Amino acid sequence: MASQRKRNPNGAGTITKRKDGRYQAAVYVLQPDGTRARKFAYGKTWAECDAKRRDLLDKVASGTPVPTRSAKLSEWLSYWLDDVVKPRRKLSTYDKYEAHVRLYLTPMLGTKRLESLSAPDVRHFLLRLEKRTTAATAKESHRVLRTALSGACREELITRNVAKLVEPPRAAARELSPWSLDETLDFLAAARRDPLYAAFVLAIAMGLRRGEIVGLRWQDIDLENRVLLVRQQVQRRRGVLYNDETKGRRARAVPLPAMCIAPLRWHRMRQRTVYEGAGIDWTGKGYVFTTRTGRPIEPRNLHRSFVRVSEAAGLRLVRLHDARHGCATLLTAAGVAPRVVMEILGHSQISLTMDVYTHVVQDTQREAISHMDRLLKRRPRLE
Repeated sequence: MASQRKRNPNGAGTITKRKDGRYQAAVYVLQPDGTRARKFAYGKTWAECDAKRRDLLDKVASGTPVPTRSAKLSEWLSYWLDDVVKPRRKLSTYDKYEAHVRLYLTPMLGTKRLESLSAPDVRHFLLRLEKRTTAATAKESHRVLRTALSGACREELITRNVAKLVEPPRAAARELSPWSLDETLDFLAAARRDPLYAAFVLAIAMGLRRGEIVGLRWQDIDLENRVLLVRQQVQRRRGVLYNDETKGRRARAVPLPAMCIAPLRWHRMRQRTVYEGAGIDWTGKGYVFTTRTGRPIEPRNLHRSFVRVSEAAGLRLVRLHDARHGCATLLTAAGVAPRVVMEILGHSQISLTMDVYTHVVQDTQREAISHMDRLLKRRPRLE
């Protein structure tokens, strides 16, 4: 009696030989939308094709979705923004990613399918974008694309991140030119009678970010023990002023320099006078720098006041954020260790502190290089 051909059990898939000599495996798999569809895999030999069949069956057993048709990059980017970035990242991060997706990635790469997107596609995209905009913009779009494709890898939609295979454009570093010590002292002298004088002192002496200054509450400041706790910032996005986490998503306690104590005490006394005059119109929640009704001031208005005082003092115009650079420069010139500077400024990585804030003043450089004269001085000849 002839033996019957052995068949795979139901759901185990099939393997057939194609006319071109290759082998083809077919397995019913779970789709991302919850339906089931047939997925094909190919191999030069039966054993290679069988290995792919078993891999598909393992995913079926674990409930892992396996799309039978690769999604377009635009479809994945839309899903990634709404379901991955928006629930987990800060609003400012989402807005930045969304802008790059909407303006550059979707129009220029969106029709490509995830599985067919190649390193040359990404390289060509970056070259076109750099010519159209700037190297810095192209570099940021590369970072957004790389992050999005990493998410696709984690959800097993693709097996590799081709954006990691392409070197990003090299953007020219922004030339930093913070005020010298004399310019800083001139500004502080000119700003002494300004209502936001205490805010300017905190920016210069402690290197606080603009949003961190606006987000300060009196409960975060201990004037007796001279400690300031940075645990939130105030930002304006989409026409709304809101509280946000600090840039590094962690609070930091920083000792208050003695020069900050008197301005903060004076500012608190002045605020109490304004509060008593406002009466029932006061809507404050303990913010240090407020409007006449107690709401936190606009971050942009803090910068405008900084510019106004600078112009009145006849100083060259710099950004309020450059006061942060100046703080790091002065700390470095005073010989403070980079790790300590990093903690004061709230950097997440020591490399950022070293790369960006190493603009030591010229006098300190001259003092450092003078040691070479002493070390390399020729030894006297023996008679």
